[in-house]
Amino acid sequence: MILGYPFVDPEENSMADIEEKRKISIDGSEYILDELSDNAKTQLLNIQFVDAQIQQLNNEWAISDTARIGYTNALKNELSKISKNE
Repeated sequence: MILGYPFVDPEENSMADIEEKRKISIDGSEYILDELSDNAKTQLLNIQFVDAQIQQLNNEWAISDTARIGYTNALKNELSKISKNE
């Protein structure tokens, strides 16, 4: 395999033989993307968009959670100074 492409002898194989159809698996059934209706392709794009949004929100949640932990630790540290001074 060179640069992610298998070696192909052009005299033995046509491009149709070389190109593997892109497929998607939904609920255990495989579908060839090129054979989906336009509406099905649109719904697939919508799912991909929403998945990306969910990932973005999960990333933001993780950042916020990390910040909250840091702020909580800083507050505890500050409160421990008050306790020591009393």
